[in-house]
Amino acid sequence: MEMLVSTEWLAARLGSDDLVVLDASMHLPDTGRDAAREFGEGHIPGARFLDLASFIDTGSAVPKAVPTAAQFAERMGKLGIAPGSRIVLYDDSAIKSSARAWFILDRYGEEKVAILDGGLAKWRDEGRELSQRKVDHAPRHREEPVSRREVRTRDEMLDNISDGAWQVIDARDAGRFEGREGSGSQGHIPGSRSLHFTRLINEDGTYKNIEAIRREFEEAGIDLDGPIVTSCNSGMTASVLLFGLELIGKEGAALYDGSWMEWGADPDTPKELGKAN
Repeated sequence: MEMLVSTEWLAARLGSDDLVVLDASMHLPDTGRDAAREFGEGHIPGARFLDLASFIDTGSAVPKAVPTAAQFAERMGKLGIAPGSRIVLYDDSAIKSSARAWFILDRYGEEKVAILDGGLAKWRDEGRELSQRKVDHAPRHREEPVSRREVRTRDEMLDNISDGAWQVIDARDAGRFEGREGSGSQGHIPGSRSLHFTRLINEDGTYKNIEAIRREFEEAGIDLDGPIVTSCNSGMTASVLLFGLELIGKEGAALYDGSWMEWGADPDTPKELGKAN
């Protein structure tokens, strides 16, 4: 299964025994949208609600931290997802939240995970069936997995400012990256590059082709042969950049999960204003 699947591909396989469809929608607080309520009003038939907003490590000091291995196993077990299932993630979110779910599942070793290209909006626009029926699945025991993707800490990011081991890409918009007046931001991590996550997305909500995505990273000043860490405000849209990197064959990029919510709130971390050097 490819990392990115079309609505046609999914429609032809709905109901397959080994296929799990997960609604990974999550919305920013200022949108006033409720992902759980919207799931109840209409979702892809047979889909299960991931509840991505609560899929975090509540015991961590890092805001909205990725879940622990134990929390991951508990959530997957509660959803009744068998190891080895083909999992298709979708969202109906402006922040492309299914990429965050993809990162979490990939981090904990799920081998067959894809994102529905264009998400629920494309599915709905094509007139495809929606359901209000919630399908219950028997919970199952899941062993705690071993994590296989890196999550960088604030201290590691501080060290990186002086040694420059990793290229840091910031997925926030240019105004917040530069710390413009009225943006509510103090700028960015010194030395980081700016690549707003929307630059990987077409107007219809689908991902750009591989060549176009590669060009966006290169035009942002990124050496795709070197190590990369992505960041944003809370670790959400940074995952869109990670997914884009995987699409173009760049493996091993890491996430600064605390991102600006952690960095910007710390009076002792250095901040840089203006455009990337």
